[in-house]
Amino acid sequence: MGASCGKLVHNVRLDGKTAIVTGSNTGIGKVTVKELYKIGARVIMACRDTNKANITMEEIKKEAESCEKVGEIIIHHLDLTSLTSVRKCAQEILSTEEKLHLLINNAGIMMVPKGKTEDGFETQFGVNHLGHFLFTNLLLDRIINSAPARIINLSSSAHERGSMNWDDLNWERRRYSAFGAYAQSKLANYLFTVELAERLKGTGVTAYSVHPGYVKTDLGRYLDETYFSGTRFLAKMFFSAVYKTPEEGALTTLHCALNEEAGQETGLYYRYIYFTLIY
Repeated sequence: MGASCGKLVHNVRLDGKTAIVTGSNTGIGKVTVKELYKIGARVIMACRDTNKANITMEEIKKEAESCEKVGEIIIHHLDLTSLTSVRKCAQEILSTEEKLHLLINNAGIMMVPKGKTEDGFETQFGVNHLGHFLFTNLLLDRIINSAPARIINLSSSAHERGSMNWDDLNWERRRYSAFGAYAQSKLANYLFTVELAERLKGTGVTAYSVHPGYVKTDLGRYLDETYFSGTRFLAKMFFSAVYKTPEEGALTTLHCALNEEAGQETGLYYRYIYFTLIY
């Protein structure tokens, strides 16, 4: 486990480097894009809602007006509930990007009501794991050819309470649990990272699994309906005391993306890392 609490200082540039951040029009993803853009990266925002992504892009550019030598932001449509969309997005990126140095699989949903993706998979497993699994594998050869490169999968501490029910991944033979399905998808993220790291040894590509902490974002918009029904007030009291800001939540991702020592590690799980970015 790459867990750590401490004060680190990163002073790096990503000029000439290309990064992809999925689900990046809000929350942790938005902060991640902003910080990478400010240090010179060409950042691809792969988002379901491109209208919101365009608004976010303009906000980021305005916030970074005082920064010198910023990078570039590109927007691509990516709907992780549709494997057709995943394939199309990957193909569009491969047709325009000669190099891919950083893939951050940030998009996700949490404890949503029972449902299925366009391809018939349980929604959380389909979006959080299968969509990113396919997206990563479609881009993998280009990432390997761009080494040194890094792949970061946002997991969650919920993976520790998850289990893989291989006979019923879609929750068709048992009562649906919003948390159980979420934990299963996050465990899949973690296991994918471990296996990916093993298979990529010697290629110059490293893989990381990240728990950003309990962050107040739109990710938890279904919690009142699916998990805290009847206890909304008490739940809000508890989480208001432990919630992190999106800026704080993005730090562990950025550590795995930028830190020199992290670049020598692979297959580990990171959480609660704090540092200061110097531009």
